[in-house]
Amino acid sequence: MATCEVCGNDYWMAFEVRTVSGDVHTFDSFECAAHKLAPICEHCQVKIIGHGVEVGGRFFCCAHCARAVESLGAEIRDAVGARPA
Repeated sequence: MATCEVCGNDYWMAFEVRTVSGDVHTFDSFECAAHKLAPICEHCQVKIIGHGVEVGGRFFCCAHCARAVESLGAEIRDAVGARPA
């Protein structure tokens, strides 16, 4: 069994998450993984669990929050359904 690094629960179905930087984390639930790893919106401070928006290296939960902070205004769009060219 493995121990969740957030809540300390020793659980037989714990899982590992490997990040791009090579870090390895052990969690017993997606809730604990999100609590530890999800970025926080720089405008409303909510945990970003969905697609979010990244503008200039800053993370926002949606285009609305990004537009409230960034000067790019109408150029900021949600990425849902968008595909890179």
